[in-house]
Amino acid sequence: MTRPIKRTPKILVVDDDPGLLRLLTIRLRSQKYEVEPAESAAKALAVISRFRPDLVRTDLRMAEMDGIALLRELQRRWPSLNVIMLTAHGTIPDAVKATQSGAFAFLTKPVEKEQLLEEVRRALKTSGFADSAEDWRVEFSTRSPLLEDRIAKAHLVAGTDSSVLITGEPGTGKELLARAIHRVSARREAPFVPIDCSGLDGQGHPSPGENELGHAIAEAAGGTLFLRNVNDLAGALQLRLPKQLAAARDLRVLATSDRRPDELAADGRFSTDLLERVSAVHIDLPPLVKRREDIPLLAAQCLDDFAAETGQPKRTLSPEAMETLASSKWPGNVRQLRMVVRQVAALGAGPVITVEQVQDAQGQITQLPSFDEARDEFTRNYLVQLLQITQGNVSQAARMAKRNRTDFYKLLTKHELRPEEFKP
Repeated sequence: MTRPIKRTPKILVVDDDPGLLRLLTIRLRSQKYEVEPAESAAKALAVISRFRPDLVRTDLRMAEMDGIALLRELQRRWPSLNVIMLTAHGTIPDAVKATQSGAFAFLTKPVEKEQLLEEVRRALKTSGFADSAEDWRVEFSTRSPLLEDRIAKAHLVAGTDSSVLITGEPGTGKELLARAIHRVSARREAPFVPIDCSGLDGQGHPSPGENELGHAIAEAAGGTLFLRNVNDLAGALQLRLPKQLAAARDLRVLATSDRRPDELAADGRFSTDLLERVSAVHIDLPPLVKRREDIPLLAAQCLDDFAAETGQPKRTLSPEAMETLASSKWPGNVRQLRMVVRQVAALGAGPVITVEQVQDAQGQITQLPSFDEARDEFTRNYLVQLLQITQGNVSQAARMAKRNRTDFYKLLTKHELRPEEFKP
């Protein structure tokens, strides 16, 4: 695997002294850092979601919101972000207050250039930036403090070997985040091995599903095992998988689920041993309705991507069309939003996408069947294909589906399929 190209570290500098703000910006830029100056804490909070710094250097004493208040707000939104404090009032109480509040370092004015640069290098290294690549979170451009908090948590845990359970509604990007965690981790050059738990057969000793899990665990040695839809894992496999993981060679486990750990635990049908094994850290991705401020950004990016892929002129959304997108429910979340935007970009004419075109696309795409309905439809179509291929031979069809004959007959009965109708 090719190592990702490293990007330039980003530093947000906050100071209400214009002269010092300019001096610090020049010093840091001379070291090839990308610097965003902000003359107040309010300005810093306004630009941080767009700039996404790797480090913040702030003055302690500022009007309206001081450095400690800024630090606490940054910790609430982005807990993994390191902050260096600088002040002319370098008393011991100031230093104690800053460090107890979670500041990475406390420097007094006038600070020597080399001392500042050494603390910056140390803070970037401690934050894990040395192992970061520019594209690790490229799928998650956002203006939402709620999502930024989850991304910061993912970046923080990526530097460890802790298992992570990522939950959220369908279409929120659970697998994208799992891949991003692997991409920024120390295991990024080792295998990332996905396996869909919802399709594993847990019958038999050993079962086909157990064998598939065993192969995946072996293949993921030294890297990351990704358990997609772990909440759908068959009960028998839930009991066996913790032992397989305990016996495995060096690997990390990332998993996704539509249901939160407390819901899985309360259900009583999910193995507590497995839950403990896969959810040392829990990250819950918010649905799109809780980050509506991202809808214009996501829509614009989708239009950019579509234009780049097709070579067609980029289309724009009318204000009314954008308002419709921003106010819709989006049960399919980001995935569904992108489907709608790509459809209107592909089928419409003219440079501007109208509200009528958006409403038409939503009418075609948002009327999706429920998950259970879609799954039943897929299962029935799959069974029909097997019976057609085997000309109604149930034993042969069951072997192809990797199911035992009894279970296969139950599926046929459930979907009202009669094997004799497929015989020549």
